[in-house]
Amino acid sequence: MSDLNKLGIEGARDALKQGGVTSVELTDACLQAIEDAGALNAFVHGTPDMARDMAKAADQRIKSGDATAMTGIPLGIKDLFCVRGVPTQAASGILRGFRPEYESTVTHNLWDAGAVMLGKLNMDEFAMGSSNESSTYGPAVNPWQGRDGAKLTAGGSSGGSASAVAADLCLAATGTDTGGSIRQPAALTGIVGLKPTYGRVSRWGVIAYASSLDQAGPMTKSVRDAAIMLGAMASVDEKDSTSANIPVPDFEAAITGDIRGQKIGIPREYRMEGMPADIDALWRQGAEMLRDAGAEIVDISLPHTKYALPAYYVIAPAEASSNLARYDGVRYGHRAKLGQGDGIVDMYEKTRAEGFGPEVQRRVMIGTYVLSAGFYDAYYNRARKVRALIKRDFDQAFADGVDAILAPATPSAAFPLGSAKDGDPVAMYLNDVFTVTLNLAGLPGIAVPVGQDADGLPLGLQMIGRPFEEGALLNQASVLERAAGFVAKPDRWW
Repeated sequence: MSDLNKLGIEGARDALKQGGVTSVELTDACLQAIEDAGALNAFVHGTPDMARDMAKAADQRIKSGDATAMTGIPLGIKDLFCVRGVPTQAASGILRGFRPEYESTVTHNLWDAGAVMLGKLNMDEFAMGSSNESSTYGPAVNPWQGRDGAKLTAGGSSGGSASAVAADLCLAATGTDTGGSIRQPAALTGIVGLKPTYGRVSRWGVIAYASSLDQAGPMTKSVRDAAIMLGAMASVDEKDSTSANIPVPDFEAAITGDIRGQKIGIPREYRMEGMPADIDALWRQGAEMLRDAGAEIVDISLPHTKYALPAYYVIAPAEASSNLARYDGVRYGHRAKLGQGDGIVDMYEKTRAEGFGPEVQRRVMIGTYVLSAGFYDAYYNRARKVRALIKRDFDQAFADGVDAILAPATPSAAFPLGSAKDGDPVAMYLNDVFTVTLNLAGLPGIAVPVGQDADGLPLGLQMIGRPFEEGALLNQASVLERAAGFVAKPDRWW
């Protein structure tokens, strides 16, 4: 079998089970694809020896009849997940040289299931960004090209994960989503990205950005693949105080393809002024696809949506300023060279000035400001109250009988790299306009590729589900995926 790296999880699982291919063969195909794709800058720390050892062990496990659905599946791991003995930098200069002596719960679960690690993936520094341009490794590049061969963003912060999956460098990848960092890059690269309910997947061992918003999830080539991988990633974890004590169901079994009689909400507040015609048309087409599958399409109101972005950009930087205070040059990572007479404060200041990039510095300063005496009530406390109102909007919609909500995933297709360098960071923050509400409300959401714009670039829609009903959400998304029939792939140029 050729082009083994082009398989998804489902196809590879079935081929491994039937004996038509080995995990070693799958892994070697991916490692070769990674080696040939340096121009994408998706993988930043390779682990080929570890990958081959894990693949050999997986083949033995399959032969013994002890395999899970993820046994032998080669994966890319976002550089935010701690993997024992493997460089883990969160794409930041301040963590250069850090090799954790412990394993994140997510990667522990995946290795227990028999998955194979190909290496660490590029990302925005500390997951702060929407274009993967704040990375200390340089930007990840979208395998899709713009007009005249322009290099495009793969989205952020999980840009390396999205690029690697879309370019078939791995069969799937882990991502994290704080304000849309799984769903937005998935939509921009034509893959599936699932953000689970807050608390469904353990955050232990995942380097924190904003602890009340961060959630890990799978980035895959199909909805079914996302269901399979989420089943391996999710667990109840006593090491994470925010882990929900709810059993992990069989997400794949929930995909029946039947949504007859279900209510799908269309939030009127998401129809924003200046929305590109391509996005608006795709949204309408998606609603028709679900209606044709037997769902009832209803208009709903989420009245506090307009406050979501400013509330998010108060809460997330506030939590970031608290979380990133630990990076001080004392215990691990980068430490600045000190001059004669420099004291501890000088070390902190120089280390952070050298180690953190401009976007991280900006958000830390914003966060410190909104938490400071005299401004806490005016900004942070008010943002928390708005967050409660946003969650109440969703709760009311679900209480009124809505089973899921359909919305755009991004306000545009992938944009050229360098677009962010116009001196206006707020313009880049607007890329999160459709995604941050889910993180504020702690809800599950999934981005599905549905069509292409006039330039042939992929466009995605997102579906928003009820809390801890990822199975139902995956089923609804599978109907949209099947109806859209999106099979386009980027032309290979790298």
